[in-house]
Amino acid sequence: MYTAQTFTIPELKGISKRTVEEHLKLYAGYVKFSNLILEKIKELSSDTEKNAYTIGELQRRFSFEFNGMRNHEYYFKSLEGGPSQLSDDSQLKKAIVDQCGSYEAWMTSFITLALTRGVGWAMLYFDPMTKKLIGSWVDEQHLGQLNGLPLVLGLDMWEHSFIIDYSPADKKKYITAFFENLNWSVIEKNYLTARG
Repeated sequence: MYTAQTFTIPELKGISKRTVEEHLKLYAGYVKFSNLILEKIKELSSDTEKNAYTIGELQRRFSFEFNGMRNHEYYFKSLEGGPSQLSDDSQLKKAIVDQCGSYEAWMTSFITLALTRGVGWAMLYFDPMTKKLIGSWVDEQHLGQLNGLPLVLGLDMWEHSFIIDYSPADKKKYITAFFENLNWSVIEKNYLTARG
């Protein structure tokens, strides 16, 4: 069974305490429903033939709840410890510059990705096969995850992550606030772990 993690998130610039509190409650719901689904599947497995359809639908729902749990763990961990800059000599910044020409060019492309219409996540992955960073949009929590690619950075673009502080038309301000609060040392560690 899964246990909700606790996060030590300082006061954030541009993202209210209320937003963080409500967002953490939503995360706890993903943990709760991941566990409930697994319990129900186990219960229904006593007669898999009779319960095949229900088990299948629960399995579909499990990927949504599980990925919602994991995506939020990356998100909240990246805000722990207060903001820090991505230093010029970091391995991640070097990879970004090598791949995109400049950090600014990468940031522009990532913000464009984050402004994709709909609810979901702007993700930065590392592809161990090509040794490249890949930005990708994930619909909802689970549609479009890139198989086998470890996550380096996850930006929640569901309205629950900003609606208390910003209107949907102002979500670019939320993206700016996210990056102003981001602890890049956490993201650098994710990158180094992904790179192996």
